[in-house]
Amino acid sequence: MKPQAQDIRKGLWLGALGVAIFALTLPMTRLAVGTPDAPQMSGIFLAVGRAVIAAVLSAGFLLATRAPWPPRADWLPLGLVALGVVFGFPLCTSIAMRHVEAVHASVIVGVLPLATAAVGAWLHRQRPSIGFWICAGLGTALVVAFAVLRSGHGGLTLAPADALLLLAMACAAVGYGVGAQLSQRMRPDYVICWALVFSLPFNLPLALMEWPQAAIKNEAWAAFAYVAVFSMWLGFFAWYRGLALGGTVRVSQLQLMQPFLSMLFAVPLLGESLDAVTAGFGLAVIAVVFIGRKMPVSTAR
Repeated sequence: MKPQAQDIRKGLWLGALGVAIFALTLPMTRLAVGTPDAPQMSGIFLAVGRAVIAAVLSAGFLLATRAPWPPRADWLPLGLVALGVVFGFPLCTSIAMRHVEAVHASVIVGVLPLATAAVGAWLHRQRPSIGFWICAGLGTALVVAFAVLRSGHGGLTLAPADALLLLAMACAAVGYGVGAQLSQRMRPDYVICWALVFSLPFNLPLALMEWPQAAIKNEAWAAFAYVAVFSMWLGFFAWYRGLALGGTVRVSQLQLMQPFLSMLFAVPLLGESLDAVTAGFGLAVIAVVFIGRKMPVSTAR
């Protein structure tokens, strides 16, 4: 049975909130790790350290809400969620963002909605219409075309950092898709919380080993706090709930707006400029997302 229209609308709003929270992740990650000329904390410490903070918060939340222990059948899916969004995505992006700017990283972020939609369609046995895939492809093409225009000298050459970002997008797509599937039978906020708690025994020793030895700027610590509390924890409360209510394939297309929101946030944080080209492409992508969300998405029988 198709989700009710009210659930779809609520799912889209929650998905949009999650995207807005995640949009700050790349600029904040850049602030936290610094640049090759002015490095701050290591990418490994940022990735595992933020997961440790989020896991402690998750443990308190699970205890406060008296969450039941996940059944054994859900351990493997929770492990896949952890590999995707607790280990893979944070580690790859944290290492890569020291070597690329947020604008360049948006080239790779542009492929995430299609990757998430593909994983979601396979996991949830959904059959998006041709019109939906046309809108998804057009939106992705707009994002990539914009990023090519803004990439400057390097263009779209596949540097090692680009390969890491591509791997990060694959990890995120799997983590999002499996997490959304779990959210159909488990409270969405419990999904990310259990994945973080299960990962704590691995992340805590690494975080202690990678603890920064040199002085770190206050801005870097503030960025670390954001990615720990919001990107790694609270953002998933809204995102997984949105995917569960609105459908992974449909809600995932809201991610097409994430690169432009990241650039908007990067103006005050990283000193990047927002010009007419950015605004024009952003409005075009939003229009495609609006049309795409109205395209039919059926469920296989």
